[in-house]
Amino acid sequence: MHADIVFTAGIVRTGVADTPVHDALAVTGGRITALGAQALAARGPRTAVVDLAGGALLPAFGDGHVHPVMGGLGLAGVPVRDGTSVEEIVEAVRGWAAAHPETEWITGDGFDPWLAPDGRFDARWLDAAVPDRPVVLRTMDHHTAWVNSEALRRAGYTAGTPDPAGGQILRRAGSAEPLGTLREFGTLGPVLALIPTASHEAQVAALREAAARFAAAGVTWVQDAWVEPHQADVWVTAATTGPGLPLRADLAFVLEPDGWRERILRFTADRDKVESSAPGLLTARTVKFFADGVIESGTAALLEPYTDCPHSHGLANWSPEELAEAVTAVDALGLRAHLHAIGDGGVRVALDAIEAAARTNGDRDRRPVIAHAQLIDPGDLARFAALGVVANLQPLWAQPDPLMTELTLPRIGP
Repeated sequence: MHADIVFTAGIVRTGVADTPVHDALAVTGGRITALGAQALAARGPRTAVVDLAGGALLPAFGDGHVHPVMGGLGLAGVPVRDGTSVEEIVEAVRGWAAAHPETEWITGDGFDPWLAPDGRFDARWLDAAVPDRPVVLRTMDHHTAWVNSEALRRAGYTAGTPDPAGGQILRRAGSAEPLGTLREFGTLGPVLALIPTASHEAQVAALREAAARFAAAGVTWVQDAWVEPHQADVWVTAATTGPGLPLRADLAFVLEPDGWRERILRFTADRDKVESSAPGLLTARTVKFFADGVIESGTAALLEPYTDCPHSHGLANWSPEELAEAVTAVDALGLRAHLHAIGDGGVRVALDAIEAAARTNGDRDRRPVIAHAQLIDPGDLARFAALGVVANLQPLWAQPDPLMTELTLPRIGP
């Protein structure tokens, strides 16, 4: 049988230890069917021959920490992602609101948190563009939101509102009046809950758009590291109807401190439903925890105080004891724990929780994940290997860009 496509005249890296490199590869019926000389021999009169011209052909990539549904939906709101100043973003909001008079809640995702000094964004700046409808814009890390006064009013945030557990309401200088910047999910959650949820169809479309972008970049497996209860059905619909999806995925169900004991009772049923609905395409074997926040907003949990705020060690979203209990319960179900932990305090608490699970549930190939892990105390490094923990790192947070130079380093020192 002749191949449909043969790639030649390049370096074919297989990623397989005993046959790592070849000079040709054949594809038949959408599958790799031959390598090297056998691939060359599979050429026929209708075979498309691709000359790599000395280039390299690599296996597809996998990404173990992405947010496809969230990212796809973010493309549908105000285009703030490429804004280079507060003024540009305000004008984008003004224009989008004028073009969408029927939309009650105006949202946008992905703007840079360093565009305002110290990451402090004022509601009044947005009020100048849209005073009568709520505006909610989320930064590129999704741990901070810039909102207008109408959004603050609808959320009930006033000078008398204390900071909730796991969140910060930034205040005006010399006043308790909310500024318009909300940090972390304790404060974001009540606002986001007021925004009408996108329809199932809109979420499926958003997921397909994100998946197409991943595939175009050579990514064919992802882990959705933040799956709300209803989003499992979004993945199943996208994978099993219409054109399907050009990638495979593992879903990580998010678990928050409030009501976690009731929530985990559904996890195995949710997993079984996903995997039986889209076998070979979708798995759902992971649970996502947020141990802390992010350094750039001063909410990552640190062992030592922040340089610019000596009274603060950041925010812990879970108590150490309850996080250990929850991770142990999830682990007992045979599910993998995937913990967002950025500060060295957050990383230590995450490691302690994983250690508690291993001690209680015994040895197995659990491969828990600590995502981001920007700061790690030297005394905790060896614990990663000892506990079999995968450190899931992002180069995004390891480059000398304005996020690092304007917000991160001033908070923790050089």
